[in-house]
Amino acid sequence: MNDFVYSYPTKVYFGQGAAKKALTAELVKFGKTVMIAYGGGSIKKNGIFDEICGLLREAEKEIVEFSGIMPNPTYAKVQEGAALVRERKVDFILAVGGGSVIDCSKIIAAQAVTEEDIWNMEFMEHKYPTEFVPMGAVVTASGTGAEMNSGAVITNEETKQKAGVLGAYAAFAVLDPAYTMTLPEKQVISGAFDTLSHCMETYFGSPRETTLSDEIGEAVMRNVIHNIRALLKDMGDMNARSELMWASAMGENGILKIGKVTDFQAHQIEHQLGAYTDCNHGQGLAVIHPVLYRHMYQDGADQFARFARNAWGILEEGKTKEELAEAGVQALADFVKEIGMPVTFTEMGITDKSVLQKVADSCNLTAGCCKKLSREEILEILEECF
Repeated sequence: MNDFVYSYPTKVYFGQGAAKKALTAELVKFGKTVMIAYGGGSIKKNGIFDEICGLLREAEKEIVEFSGIMPNPTYAKVQEGAALVRERKVDFILAVGGGSVIDCSKIIAAQAVTEEDIWNMEFMEHKYPTEFVPMGAVVTASGTGAEMNSGAVITNEETKQKAGVLGAYAAFAVLDPAYTMTLPEKQVISGAFDTLSHCMETYFGSPRETTLSDEIGEAVMRNVIHNIRALLKDMGDMNARSELMWASAMGENGILKIGKVTDFQAHQIEHQLGAYTDCNHGQGLAVIHPVLYRHMYQDGADQFARFARNAWGILEEGKTKEELAEAGVQALADFVKEIGMPVTFTEMGITDKSVLQKVADSCNLTAGCCKKLSREEILEILEECF
């Protein structure tokens, strides 16, 4: 295991009714004006908006609304939100939604208190913000674990980059599984697959000898696989929703990453694909992961064999290490089909192959991979995904 420093700044309120507990306890610490950031308005239809506003009024807060945060949030939307925070002198940002809303809010919180352009600061000057408007998160769609860290995935439409940007940590997060009940089935399963992806991207990073972090990761992966299957049998299964919501948080609260250099090559490829196609994140990962791992498993055969045994329960008897590793990759591919996720870009509605070279040329190459990939091989992987 590598050396590490670990801290856990976000306070979690988990369970049904968690919003009332959290907002009653936490809002007294912050100023009067609270901006509610949300997406397309589903929280107004399902009653969550009214519930949250009622709690804010009980706390005698002045409410500012910032709506319309899109999936794959844009840098222009960040700037719009930051301008509103400055104009209305917002004291606290409350992100109510899924990963896109929370990610956008993290960077708004940073941009609102500096005159420097956050994108240029981080990518050109390699400096990172240290001051923020305080924020909290109410999770209504789990899977990204966005409430657990300071990283955000933002699309810069001008530069055609979809990249990780560092912003604020949430002071607290509300995880109420009941808030996911009105989501479409495909959205719930897509989010849960993103959780599985986070675990795998960490697991296949380095070092690849047995570590406590990896053993915890194996348990989380088994939990996600089991509870996706349970939820597909009964979408009203609150226990399965609860487990998946906490697994999402576990995937991104840093515990699985302790002592690791993570991989996240699949995410980097999918992010750039999203910059050119605005595709669904979880679906893109479901297509990319098995294809990517067929290119990698021989170089990380020990870890992929462990993955087969400990995540999928595949018996080692009669198999070489490489055969066991390959069986683990096939189990993942079979699982993608089993849960109704797409297995090709065409199934996702992506038909323009001309973007693939651009994606391969512009995606980040990550350090923790089992195999050092070239841009030529990434292009091969993308072409095999059609």
